Amino acid sequence: MEISEFKDLHIAIVGGGYGGAAAAIALKSIGAENVHVYEQAPAFGQVGAGIGLRPTTVELFRQWGIFDRIAAVSAPSDHLRILSDDGAHLLAREEWPMLHGYAQTNHTRIIHRGDFIEALFGALPEQMVHTDHKLTSITDNGAQSTLTFENGRTVTADLVIAADGIRSLVRQQLFSAKPPVFAGEHAYRTVISIDDAFGLVTDDNPRFYVARNGTVAYTLPLRHRNEVSYDITTRSDDDSWAPVITNESLVAVLEGFDQRVIDVARTLDITKVTSRSVYDIDPVDVWHSESVTLLGDSAHAMLHHQGQGANSAIQDAGALADALLAADSIPAALEQFQAVRKPVTDELQRLSRLGWTPESAETAFPEQTPAR
Repeated sequence: MEISEFKDLHIAIVGGGYGGAAAAIALKSIGAENVHVYEQAPAFGQVGAGIGLRPTTVELFRQWGIFDRIAAVSAPSDHLRILSDDGAHLLAREEWPMLHGYAQTNHTRIIHRGDFIEALFGALPEQMVHTDHKLTSITDNGAQSTLTFENGRTVTADLVIAADGIRSLVRQQLFSAKPPVFAGEHAYRTVISIDDAFGLVTDDNPRFYVARNGTVAYTLPLRHRNEVSYDITTRSDDDSWAPVITNESLVAVLEGFDQRVIDVARTLDITKVTSRSVYDIDPVDVWHSESVTLLGDSAHAMLHHQGQGANSAIQDAGALADALLAADSIPAALEQFQAVRKPVTDELQRLSRLGWTPESAETAFPEQTPAR
C-alpha cells in the first residue's frame, strides 16, 4: 500500500499496553494519521516491575524515532548471567543476541514497566489515546469492523488491531474460545531500593538464580532509579489469580539460595509484592480476518521465562507496519503479518514453557540454538 493510502485509513487499536502503544507508533511512522488507541483503564499508572527490551526491539525504537525517549528512562545491559541457586556456580554468561548486529550497538534496555508505558504514550498525540474504553463486543463486517464499548460508544474501523492481552475479548469472540493455560507456577514481583538489596546489584546486567526444582530468582537492575526489580518464580498447584503470600512463604521456597536473595525475601514489604499465578495460551491457528488482527499477548501470550513477551509484542508492531507497506490491501497485509510472525512466536511459546533448571541452562538464549 502507498503511504498516501494510510492517511484516511481508520485504524482502531484495542488495548493500551506495550503492543497497542507500539502499534500506534509504528503506524504513525509510516504515515497513518487516523489511528486511535482504546484502553479500558481510566488512567495509566506506575505499576509493574522491570523488563528487558532486547537489541532487536531497540533497533525498532531507533527506526521510529523514540530511542532517546526510551534510553532516558532505562539502563543499558550487555549480557545476562545464569547462576546456580546458591550463586556458587556460573551456568551461563552471554551477550544479548544482536547486541552488535546493527549500525550502532544496541544494548538491551532494562526499564520499569510504568516508565516504558509512559515513554510510549508520550510519543503519541494526546488525541490518539482514549482511556476508560472497555470493549464489550466486536462485529466483523468483512472490510470493516465495529467495536462497542461499555461506556456506550461504538467505533467502526477499516482495521482493528486487538492488543487486548492474554484474556483478549477479540480473540475469544472471533478466533479462539480456548481459555488461558495454567503453567503450574506462581510469580512474585516487586521493586526495591538497591540500598535494600544486600549487595546483589553491582552492575546493569540481570542475573537468574536457578534451582533444580524449577524455582528461579531474578534480579533486573534499574540503577538509573537506584532500584532493582526482584522476581521469584516457583512451582505451585494453586491456580488462584492472586495467591496469598507472606515473607515466611517466600523464604521457604528459596531454601538453598544465595543468602542475599533470601535476605531480600525476608525483609520485603509484602504489601508491595505482586503475586500472580502464571498463565499462557496455546498457539492460535488464525490471527486475522479481512479487517481484524490479533497482536502481542492476544495472539501468543507466553510464559515469562525467556523475557520475550513485551519484545514479541513490539516486534509484532514493526512487522505489521512493514506488511501494510508491502502488501496491496489490508487482508493481504494481515496474511503476510501472520506468516512472518507466527512461526517465530510459536517457537518462543514452546521454549518459554520449558522453564529453567541448572541442566537446561546450557545457553541463556535457547531461541538461537537449532531444535534437535
